[in-house]
This record gives sequence, structure tokens and C-alpha cells, in this order.
Amino acid sequence: MQTKRWCLKVHRSEGEQVRKNLIEKGLLDRLYKIRSEGDFLLIPVIQNIDGAICEELTPIPIQKDLPRFEQVGGIAIMQDDDPTGAGEILASKATYHTVLYAESAVNGPFRTKKYKLLAGMDTTATDYTEYGHRFSIDLSLAYFSARLSGERQRILHLMHPGERVIDMFAGVGPFAITLAKKASVIYAGDMNPEAVILMVKNCSRNRVTNIVPILADAVHLPDMIPGLADRIIMNLPLHAVAFLDAAFKLIRPGGMIHLYALVSSEDEYLDMLKSFPTQKIDYKFVRSYSPDRFHVVYDIVAGDQDFSIIE
Repeated sequence: MQTKRWCLKVHRSEGEQVRKNLIEKGLLDRLYKIRSEGDFLLIPVIQNIDGAICEELTPIPIQKDLPRFEQVGGIAIMQDDDPTGAGEILASKATYHTVLYAESAVNGPFRTKKYKLLAGMDTTATDYTEYGHRFSIDLSLAYFSARLSGERQRILHLMHPGERVIDMFAGVGPFAITLAKKASVIYAGDMNPEAVILMVKNCSRNRVTNIVPILADAVHLPDMIPGLADRIIMNLPLHAVAFLDAAFKLIRPGGMIHLYALVSSEDEYLDMLKSFPTQKIDYKFVRSYSPDRFHVVYDIVAGDQDFSIIE
């Protein structure tokens, strides 16, 4: 709904400079939209100043604070069972088709959650795009989090062309497909058959041909994968440390293991890691998980040289 407001009518070529000048003087009215009128712009001002005219302008909609949620493709996952807030989230963006509430933590051997529908379509399936890669996701069948997108890019930048990579808990393939750009081959294992089916589909969608999907418990991977890896991904934060024996059987001396864990302090697993043949360990904060726990990644260089820690 438009309303009469004071504004300056200026030629388009002068619009940006006039807008900056008004901001510096505290005269720009940020509650109303700049209106286009042919070759001219009507820039709202907060009061009647020299050269101001009164014209119909459109107010900028007030952005309502939405409840906290995580977005995965067209699905919003709320932290609270709040149907009213779910309706507000669904209405806030046309690309949202479903709002869910996670009724359980990640559990079971296949790392799945139970979800409750709060608003929108009754589905746990969606498409997700990350740095140009497209993924088919079904949250009820296989675990997925968009929050490690930055980590996937960090590791991609660390890689050298032609590396042999093992993703021990590959899920639907986000790490494997991201790293395939530089790898010669990636062995991507998961014990959840639904996750492996989705991973195969995602490899096809992204035209990736150097990933070898493996349906297996990670503890058996040393008996299934030929040769040693240059790099290993261990993204199973609650339980990955239990599979370090298998990881060190699979990594070459000088190769790197990226171990993701939930900890109360960043050095929580350092003493345990010292029992393995390592050259160097770098650890860094990834994200908060709960008031007293957070996500950390240990970048471990395998080998038998002197042990050192880089903070």
C-alpha cells in the first residue's frame, strides 16, 4: 500500500551518489522503497528538505524474526515443536515446501532421525544444491547436514590433484562428490543401504565417475579396499574415534585423516591420538552443538616421525 512521502527526484545517473550523500547526512528514509519513474528515481527522505517533493511511495515490508531452523533444500528443520512458527517459516520464502521438527536425535546403526511434520508437504525428501553440486536427500532414510559445506570446501582446497581418498562414512555422498573434482579415485563406504542408493543417484546426477560406493561397516574397509589412501574422511562425530584402527590401516605414511568429533574441549582426544603413529595433529573448532559440547575436526598426518601439535 502506497502513501505520500517526501522524496528527491533525481536522474538515474546521479541516484547512487545522492543516496550515499543522504545516508551520510542521516536523511535517507530507510522505511520506504526507492521508486523508478522513467529515467528518474524518487529517493525517500525523512523530512522536507531543499528540492523535496511529495509522491506516492511503497513501504518496505518489516521482516519478522523467525524461529531458529536449519534449511536443507526446500525443507526447514525447526529446533522446537512450534506449528505457529512453522507456518511463518513456510510463508517467508516460496522455495520452502516443508517444515519439520526432529523428534529424536541421530540414532541407530544407520544414523537416522524421526521427524514430525509441522507445515507444508508431508515429505522428508528434497533436492539440495551446494557449490554447484545437486543432491537428492531424504532425511528419514539417511543422515545429512548442510552445516559442513565449508569443511568440504576447506578439504578440497587442501587436496593435491590425483589423490586416493576414502570416505569411511559417506552417507549420500556430499564429501565424496565435492572432493571427486581433484581425486583420482574415492572409495565411499556406508553401512546404510538407503544412503548408498542415494549416493549412487547423486553421483549420476553430478556426472561423477571416479567414486566407488561400498555398502559396508567401516570396520571391514581395510579388507575391501586395495592399496592405501592419501586422505581419509571420518565424518561420524559421535562414534568415529572407535574406527581409528581401521583408518590407520588404510592411510599411507604422510597421508591425512580428517576426524570429526563432538567434544567438551578441543584437546579431548589428543592423548588417545598419540597412541597412533602420527607426524602432526592440527585441530580446529567447526561449530557449536550444545551448550557444553561442540564439533571439532582433527587433521591428522599419519607416519612415524616426531609427534607435534599445531593449534
